[in-house]
Amino acid sequence: MTSPGELERTLRENLRGEIDFGAAARALTTMDASNYRRVPVGVVAPCDADDVAAALTVCAEAGVPVLPRGGGTSIAGQATGVGVVLDLTRHMNTLVSVDPEARTAVVHPGLVLDRLRDAVRPYGLTFGPDPSTHSRCTLGGMIGNNACGAHSVAWGTTADNVTELAVTTYGGTSHRIGTGWAGAPDGLRELITGHLGPLRTGMPPGFSRRISGYGGLDALLPEHGVQVARAFCGSEGTLGVVTEAVVRLVETPRAPVLAVLGYADESAAAEAAAGLLPHGPLTVEGMAQDLVGDTAARLPRGGAWLFVEMPDEGAARALLRAADAVDRALVTDPAEQRALWRIREDAAGTATRMPDGGMAWPGWEDCAVPPARLGAYLREFRALLAAHGLRGSPYGHFGEGCVHVRIDFDLVSAPGIARFRTFSEELADLVVAHGGSLSGEHGDGQARAELLPKMYGPDLIRLFGAYKDVWDPAGGMNPGTLVRPARLDENLRFAVLPATPFAGEIARCVGVAKCRTTDPGGASVMCPSYRVTGEERHSTRGRARLLHEMLAGEIVTDGWRSTEVAEALDLCLACKGCRSDCPVGVDMATYKAEFLHHHWAGRIRPLSHYTLGGLPDWLRLIARLRAAGAVNALARRVPVPGLDRERGGRLPELAREPFTRWWARQPGAAKEAKEAKGMKGAKEVKGASGSGGAVTLWPDTFTQYLNPAAGRAATQVLHAAGLSVQVPTAGPVCCGLTYVSTGRLDRARTVLRRTLDTLGEPAGPVVVLEPSCAAALRADLPALLPDDPRAARLAGAVRTFAETLEEYAPGWRPPHLDRKVVGQTHCHQHAVLGDGPDRRLRERAGLTGELSGGCCGLAGNFGFEPGHHEVSVACAEEQLLPALRAAPPDALIQADGFSCRTQIAQLGGARARHLAELLAEGL
Repeated sequence: MTSPGELERTLRENLRGEIDFGAAARALTTMDASNYRRVPVGVVAPCDADDVAAALTVCAEAGVPVLPRGGGTSIAGQATGVGVVLDLTRHMNTLVSVDPEARTAVVHPGLVLDRLRDAVRPYGLTFGPDPSTHSRCTLGGMIGNNACGAHSVAWGTTADNVTELAVTTYGGTSHRIGTGWAGAPDGLRELITGHLGPLRTGMPPGFSRRISGYGGLDALLPEHGVQVARAFCGSEGTLGVVTEAVVRLVETPRAPVLAVLGYADESAAAEAAAGLLPHGPLTVEGMAQDLVGDTAARLPRGGAWLFVEMPDEGAARALLRAADAVDRALVTDPAEQRALWRIREDAAGTATRMPDGGMAWPGWEDCAVPPARLGAYLREFRALLAAHGLRGSPYGHFGEGCVHVRIDFDLVSAPGIARFRTFSEELADLVVAHGGSLSGEHGDGQARAELLPKMYGPDLIRLFGAYKDVWDPAGGMNPGTLVRPARLDENLRFAVLPATPFAGEIARCVGVAKCRTTDPGGASVMCPSYRVTGEERHSTRGRARLLHEMLAGEIVTDGWRSTEVAEALDLCLACKGCRSDCPVGVDMATYKAEFLHHHWAGRIRPLSHYTLGGLPDWLRLIARLRAAGAVNALARRVPVPGLDRERGGRLPELAREPFTRWWARQPGAAKEAKEAKGMKGAKEVKGASGSGGAVTLWPDTFTQYLNPAAGRAATQVLHAAGLSVQVPTAGPVCCGLTYVSTGRLDRARTVLRRTLDTLGEPAGPVVVLEPSCAAALRADLPALLPDDPRAARLAGAVRTFAETLEEYAPGWRPPHLDRKVVGQTHCHQHAVLGDGPDRRLRERAGLTGELSGGCCGLAGNFGFEPGHHEVSVACAEEQLLPALRAAPPDALIQADGFSCRTQIAQLGGARARHLAELLAEGL
């Protein structure tokens, strides 16, 4: 057997693409979006088909298995392997050509589906299959799984839309297959000719979602036209590697309309779905109340819903008249349609979170039955769940009888795993009893392949094995999948993790890879560093996988001191975008803080952790010494140690007078600190307009020392709204943000306890102007001090500036500014706080336009740290800087975050202001 070192050297000698047998590369590919984990030998990123052939030749000579991999979003374990992983996304990701007249395209396997759809949209065309992972799944992966998606009711599966495939087999032989026997491997025609009887009579009754096993093998029958390429689809990387594909395109409906139908319950919706098919829908998607949750308020009355897309409004209205629904709605606005479809597209992640906070897992994600049987099947499926004490929320392609569900299996304990096996066997029996398929679009992988004999019987299973052997006689392509499979309860990814809370958090990442999209995505933030570098290790999923392997200790062996994890997390901006944009709520900023806490324990930290991480202490000392002017003058000449030289090594200029010092000079401010009742040491000024309620204005570090103008403006506006303002002045208060972001968690806890001691019980809402500080108080404070009830009370009292005005001065009318506004929504506000009140306040004030989404790229200390400047600027260039350049000259620039304002000033050459400042000027 060839050693890994020898194999790596030989591959390097024969390939032009990257070869990486290092710990990080292997760790990033141990898992896909399933419950399974297998450790590869190494990762190869071939440049082209010649590289693929060379890699397959070298690996065959060495006896090492090969696994082709695209986006890694497979949910049954088929994108995990023990040999060499071929990463086809790095280089083989191009659209080769488009023929609009023939409605075909030639693609490489690593091309992301949305890139193909974007390219052919100008021709009024699209690729019909559209799984919910369309922003990151690849065409090669879709071919491997015979992916379908919501529109398959109209346009079929991937196999229905592929005409030719270029395939290279284990050992390096190339084939060009389509219709007819030309290009097929030796022995395939003879195999099929010798088994016509079983193929004609033994295959389960055909319906659109029979994807399991080599379910398309009957496409090789002469009466079906000997469709060799079609039969290859759905082979899950077990036969060969697709290096190029010719795919069919379909015409895009010009003005599709969404009909939303409400039904009393899930069974009623399921039973109605088949009856809608004669109306020619493009989609018939179903979901029930337990999946939709609070968003049900946006839907028609009912306990379950069908989303039915029709090609035009006339067809949709005809459908509404014919449908026997409890309630119905017609959605013609494209933006509203997209908002409703996002509920469905995010379901693979949202279904992973149970109402009580528990997790549910894939494994039985996409069984399918004939649509007419769906209602009865779902009733029995729910009963089977209940009999095993399990929970799950079914949803999916009701028009084709395909049901998605994630189930709260216990995949850690021996009894839980035993129940997983028993349930799986009984569910397979139930699906087969209804004439269904164990997989309806995602493939069988390791999750279901062991159970395929229940569906196909021994004769067809032997034929499947012979089919595999014709294509792959040495058995080197993705062994353990489909044919001679591993057990469904082997290789579970949870088995290697320690039983700790942090490990439980890391396991939350199920790999749906929404973080791997390369689009800025409007309001979406996640994941800015991945969009800049395009490297898996800089995606939220990639970082989670590295942390998983760090805890496992098999590949990444140096634990919390891991350089691989440290390097991947170094470019994490801690923007918290994943906290809201990740369907399962992975919070990489929190994980990064925890890692840094352990990584630097007992060691000298990077200088930036002391300068930037300790910024509140330094600024407080400078203010106490009244040395702001001297420090500003010195900083203009001497770079601050630990700061990025490309930014001049300078922090923003310090204010000559801190906010609280200005506050203490205001007429009417209390001369003595309040004792006993209310907030300790508060000074209070009542609103000029009367006796409004009292609010506490939080003097965060940035407002206090760097931009007191925002605090002064907020005071003026709050007074104008009739609110009395209190400001804590008895001692320093701090949210601990800079200590958390640099992983100095013990110091953060000390600072937060001191803050709680100083603050006492807040009187009314606590208004925090800086979004990052508000997010830290609302989310990080109770997490760091879970046993201190004061922490939860303060977190619950925190309000943004706009939230305060909306909740506590609802009748106040802001000044009407009647101006266009551009700028940046702070990423922490997007992820933790929400910006609905801000949008409504801007609208009432006559500020038109939208603020940029994404991340400004400065992100607190990130953009000031050495080595981060290039990524910081690239993040700003995604949305923020182009929006500033496109803005009219008289537009106002708003950015409530100090980092965002600093980035705009340094890179955009413009002055941005807090919303409070804009309103104060209008007063």
